[in-house]
Amino acid sequence: QVQLVESGGGLVQTGGSLRLSCAASGRSFGSLTMAWFRQAPGKAREFVSTITWGSVTYYKDSVKGRFTISRENAKKMVYLQMNSLNSEDTAVYYCAASRSGIIATDQGDYDSWGQGTQVTVSS
Repeated sequence: QVQLVESGGGLVQTGGSLRLSCAASGRSFGSLTMAWFRQAPGKAREFVSTITWGSVTYYKDSVKGRFTISRENAKKMVYLQMNSLNSEDTAVYYCAASRSGIIATDQGDYDSWGQGTQVTVSS
């Protein structure tokens, strides 16, 4: 397993932007598929975006064109740039790692999780 620590959450107004960061520790980061999930109050945790070791990306439909996932393997970092935020984006955002090496959108594919960072979008 790898250890994951998220940062960058906060309070932002509708239409604003935030950049989340996820710092990983451990070996073999470069071979991992990384992802962001989120959990809104009273709702189940859901997939947001994923990026493979080769930087192939995939997004939840509702964030396409607004969110961008990226990674820096040398720094063992993953990012989620979030633009045009709205109230439906309010949630705790979690970074996750999978050894699958492929695009993975199911929580069960991920075996390492961070503690989460709160994102609150105010209207």
